Amino acid sequence: MKILIITPEIAPFAKVGGLADVTGALPKALEQLGHDVRLVCPLYGSIRRDENWKPQNKPLTVPTGNGMRYARVWERILPGSTVPAYFIEYDEFFARQEIYEGPWGWHSDNDRRFGFFSRAALEICFWMDWMPDVVHAHDWPTGLVPVMLNTVYAGTKLGNAASIITIHNIQHQGYCDRSIISFLGLPEWLFRADHVEAMGAVSMMKGGIFHATKVTTVSQTYAREIQEPIGGHGLNSILSFRSADLIGVLNGIDTSVWNPQHDKTLPAPYSAVNLGPKEESKKLLCERFGLRYDPKKAIMGVVSRLYEQKGLDLLRHAVPRLMERDDVQFVILGTGESELEYAFSEFHGRYQGRFGTWIGFDDERAHLIYAGADFFLMPSRFEPCGLGQLYAMAYGTIPIVRATGGLVDTVRQYRSEDGTGTGFLFDEPSSDALYKCILRALELWNGNPERLHNMRSRAMRQDFSWDSSANAYSNVYRWAVEARNGQGELGIG
Repeated sequence: MKILIITPEIAPFAKVGGLADVTGALPKALEQLGHDVRLVCPLYGSIRRDENWKPQNKPLTVPTGNGMRYARVWERILPGSTVPAYFIEYDEFFARQEIYEGPWGWHSDNDRRFGFFSRAALEICFWMDWMPDVVHAHDWPTGLVPVMLNTVYAGTKLGNAASIITIHNIQHQGYCDRSIISFLGLPEWLFRADHVEAMGAVSMMKGGIFHATKVTTVSQTYAREIQEPIGGHGLNSILSFRSADLIGVLNGIDTSVWNPQHDKTLPAPYSAVNLGPKEESKKLLCERFGLRYDPKKAIMGVVSRLYEQKGLDLLRHAVPRLMERDDVQFVILGTGESELEYAFSEFHGRYQGRFGTWIGFDDERAHLIYAGADFFLMPSRFEPCGLGQLYAMAYGTIPIVRATGGLVDTVRQYRSEDGTGTGFLFDEPSSDALYKCILRALELWNGNPERLHNMRSRAMRQDFSWDSSANAYSNVYRWAVEARNGQGELGIG
């Protein structure tokens, strides 16, 4: 099957969050299944090119509502594969360093930037003379891709392609002025509540959900949550309407990168059958974050964007009570809301030797936290899938998570009755519930080292590779092609 993946982010070249990890890993797994996969992404100013990047001399013509525009295409093979990735160079929109927002906030022309990108990404098919069976769009920046396939490309060879849109986070919906319709040369009748209009504006995400052949999101539980008023952020009605075509597919992780047996950033490799060397990572972690190493103290680790959505305000309020104990330490790595950055930095100074904070992002330190911490905290208010808990389990670090979204689907609750499970979950999004959940984990830490060891080994043996996820996406692609060709029924009639 020929698959075109259109994405605003792709690891390792341009990354803000987990979306980039997905689009950087899924194509390699799909290639292994025999699919012909190609990717398209903007060429941001932050992307550094070397001899592996091939500039294409043939210009890319992109039609808009006020005439043709011309872009340049660069080709780069996705590392670890033979999958070609095409990057669109268009300085007016993409020369800036940031993907979505800069120091001054959200880019005011994001609608035009990503609308133009979506149209350019589809035009690449004609530029290559290669027509996909399926076009797979990701999140609101590419939400207009299915809309275009059903309108301006209807009746062309490209218009026969089925479309998938994957919702990575329904909270972000790409609201913008209706002028985006004329800018892209789309029909004005799209500005209706049953197409792209929402609250007097255009919602790119809504348009994608309504027009896509199939809609996926990144866990089964999140697929149910977003059909409810609280979880749907205003789009729950249309998601319920499309429920027959809404499918939850869990993300995987790239086990060639996230593997303690081969991770070069660690001081010593270890595995599920030989956990002993994990302690060397804990020692180095303490050194890097200014903690006093003590094998009797449990280290709670966090690698996260510091936002309320991630529930880290709950942790902030729980920390003072927890620091009254003598059996726990913390390491925090991340950046985000200034209030949380300040609070965790203040803890670093107040609890010297017991609380380590690094504001910013550092990949080596992140790997070290996943390996060297004893428990990994994700108290998210909502979490479509989550990758941190998957990385943590791959490294034998026990997750402590709130029971929401993909966290429920991937972490099995510890049972004190028989010692089964792979982590600790709590329900209520409150600091008290998080505090009590951490106490349960510390009870296991202090009271039953053998069970803790077995739990670590059990977590490491879970299969969160992209193999099963790629097979699931293959099925979705097949169903979408059948629906597009009239062999099935579309939820939109």
